[in-house]
Amino acid sequence: MVQATGAASGPAPGAPASPAGRASASAAAGRVTRRAATMVQQVLYRALVSTKWLAESIRSGKLGPGLRVLDASWYSPGTREARKEYQERHVPGASFFDIEQCRDTASPYEMMLPSEAHFGDYVGRLGIGNDTHVVVYDGDQLGSFYAPRVWWMFRVFGHRTVSVLNGGFRNWLKEGHPVTSEPSHPEPAVFKATLDRSLLKTYEQVLENLKSKRFQLVDSRAQGRYLGTEPEPDAVGLGSGHIRGSVNMPFMDFLTKDGFEKSPEELSAMFQAKQVDLTQPLMATCRKGVTACHIALAAYLCGKPDVAVYDGSWSEWFRRAPPETRVSQGKGGKA
Repeated sequence: MVQATGAASGPAPGAPASPAGRASASAAAGRVTRRAATMVQQVLYRALVSTKWLAESIRSGKLGPGLRVLDASWYSPGTREARKEYQERHVPGASFFDIEQCRDTASPYEMMLPSEAHFGDYVGRLGIGNDTHVVVYDGDQLGSFYAPRVWWMFRVFGHRTVSVLNGGFRNWLKEGHPVTSEPSHPEPAVFKATLDRSLLKTYEQVLENLKSKRFQLVDSRAQGRYLGTEPEPDAVGLGSGHIRGSVNMPFMDFLTKDGFEKSPEELSAMFQAKQVDLTQPLMATCRKGVTACHIALAAYLCGKPDVAVYDGSWSEWFRRAPPETRVSQGKGGKA
């Protein structure tokens, strides 16, 4: 992490600080904090790109091995058909990232990460190499839903040049940018995936953390599902509730009503309001490791790039963890 250094004048050691002195020191500390945040943002790769930037990049012919666009839409069965909608209209040059094909299909849990070889082969066939800047979007009406999951997947497999389209396809359409039904046929590339285990947490690590409390744990699901007062949607045999000790920050709250990511200042204030310390280790959970990635993205925008995601999340925890570690306000008190 980048640290800003600086000196501020003040009273001699041991001398009481005057109100004006305290105010001056506070202001100076604020300037140092903002300067540090700015420096961090300069070091971290941009997690968001604007619709205007992407439209101009496409117009100027930058799509190719150096820039690829992915439609990562996914919808609950029986609602919308993501691939069909992609085939009807998408950002020009975009490929469809089918998260159902790029996961561990042998796992009994939902949306678990594929192997390094599986991921590398899959994205390589989409024309993505290790030097490609990848821009990910989805068509959810919230503005962003599955795109942060794919953003995190690239990062956990060692790829740093990846961004989410801020505002998503919803705002791409609203702003009148071009769309096409023409399929994308990128030339295959070689992608070497290297798992970054620091960004991934397993069931065993989360269980151990209940004792050690080395990591803060944030759950990104809607409040009712977190509390256990509302059911998990489209789930058979999966009760609602949360992991003992976790804090609830619904991912929808990170987005504006227009579907854009809130500012780093607003996001920081949200973490502070929940007493989540971004200077300390943090991991995120949800139901299946998807919206937890919104926690990782929001923290990244605040200058914290090391949030780990519990990949199995509630889908795994509910089925494996001791009952006393599952908290619910629903019937029975335990999930």
